[in-house]
Amino acid sequence: MIGETPPSLGSMSSETSEVSDEEFRAVLHALRVWDSPLPGFDTGAAPGEPVALFREWFVHAAAAGQPEPHTMSLATVDGEGRPDVRTLMLHDVDGRGWHFASHATSAKGVQLAARPEAALGFYWPLVGRQVRVRGEVTACGPQESRADLAVRSRGALAAALTGRQSEVLGSVEELAQASAAAWERAGSEPDAPAPTWTRYVLAPAEVEFFQGDAARRHTRLRYRRAAGGSWVRELLWP
Repeated sequence: MIGETPPSLGSMSSETSEVSDEEFRAVLHALRVWDSPLPGFDTGAAPGEPVALFREWFVHAAAAGQPEPHTMSLATVDGEGRPDVRTLMLHDVDGRGWHFASHATSAKGVQLAARPEAALGFYWPLVGRQVRVRGEVTACGPQESRADLAVRSRGALAAALTGRQSEVLGSVEELAQASAAAWERAGSEPDAPAPTWTRYVLAPAEVEFFQGDAARRHTRLRYRRAAGGSWVRELLWP
């Protein structure tokens, strides 16, 4: 969006306060989940493949008022076999799989290049639902990766142009200067290339749908890819 303006880094508060062990645990243990009515899940009526059910659950969560239902956790493994996880946005779901994007030079991009397998996790607390996805990840080509930015906001392009994701940052001022220049370029050059920006697709081997229940009788349905590409559906103990 050409009219977008960059947020000010100086608007963030730096004030902190120490929280005691007792205060932290009191807040933690007082929290409750699923105090409102939850939807049912008729597994017998579930479709034969997971994409259709995911789209149905996604739209339902958005209509129920779930904030940012397109945010998800992405788990990868580094070169030493240590797990890594972060939150990012879903860009699409189709017959190929679950789409997301990042810099190929970022930590996740480097990890996926070395070991192209990952897991995704969605949690929609307003409806007590989770979706877990595991499978092989493929990096899309330059044309599809650039098209990913073309349909997004000026801010998304500015972030891509800023680059250097996951590198050590020398100072907040350094980021402010680089970001301001990227925002200016994104406004004047909406087709500016971002060479390391890459769209990824996770082709699912397993997809689990979890419906929470206040009595803890949760419903779990797993789709598992069988030989030949067909899907096997299995109920799991909660």
